[in-house]
Amino acid sequence: QVQLVESGGGLVQAGGSLRLSCAASGRTFSRYAMGWFRQVPGKEREFVAFINWSGGSTNYADSVKGRFTISRDNAKNTVVLQMNSLKPEDTAVYYCNAGLRPDGLPGHYWGQGTQVTVSS
Repeated sequence: QVQLVESGGGLVQAGGSLRLSCAASGRTFSRYAMGWFRQVPGKEREFVAFINWSGGSTNYADSVKGRFTISRDNAKNTVVLQMNSLKPEDTAVYYCNAGLRPDGLPGHYWGQGTQVTVSS
């Protein structure tokens, strides 16, 4: 069992950076692959980034490759999404997810989401 809480969302200008954090309350955090999804109202939730249990393997959606970096600290039960060179199309609610597959198939556990807004 994993409970997830996202933080770090906000308003940023295009080209800027933002750092999202996901804190897990469970004590089996290191057993789960972790990742991020995002969703715009009226659209499907889409895969953003994946990181395996050890942090040694990552995968990203094509739309964010080279701009976003996912990392984790199992000792702190935290996963981070560092977002650089942000674009207006990155505007969405970002959700942390536990147990997802490398190709972006989501796992069972979700956070509540944090809003990211990128102005042009």
